[in-house]
Amino acid sequence: AQAEHDQHACPLVITNSANYASRVEGEVRIQLAKLARKQIAAVAIQKQGMVVLVRNLEEGIDLINELAPEHLELALENAESYVEKIRNAGAIFLGGYSPEAIGDYIAGPSHVLPTHGTARFFSLLTTNDFLKATSVQSFSQPAFKKVASDAARLAHLEGFSAHASAIDIRLR
Repeated sequence: AQAEHDQHACPLVITNSANYASRVEGEVRIQLAKLARKQIAAVAIQKQGMVVLVRNLEEGIDLINELAPEHLELALENAESYVEKIRNAGAIFLGGYSPEAIGDYIAGPSHVLPTHGTARFFSLLTTNDFLKATSVQSFSQPAFKKVASDAARLAHLEGFSAHASAIDIRLR
């Protein structure tokens, strides 16, 4: 399904089963022949498509976290038990009956997801992205005195003597 988006899509299957890997490769050929957008999907599959055989699920999860996919379908039994191990993915779909296409059209999560591995440091678009947030800090005098010398030292190390003075003056 992802291959039909555009020629730069990166359809990828990670499995620890050689039999499953072989079956996926055969099924991709069958499904590709049926697609209305087969020219686009064929280029994506040829250039970026892969079936990766890993030794075990842990190795597969490590690879997922490195690749940081935009969409991740965990088509596993007890898929829920693996969610906490996934650190980098835009959206995760659990089990055989939660295909990414359901997420696109029905399930409701944002379809604005981090692409090209940027899920390592970005999240999906949420309503929070449209809200303004303000940071508020408040130190008591004892709390200030506890951290002031460390803050002044850091300011000096950065070459910001006025920052250090703003702290030192309050210490006196």
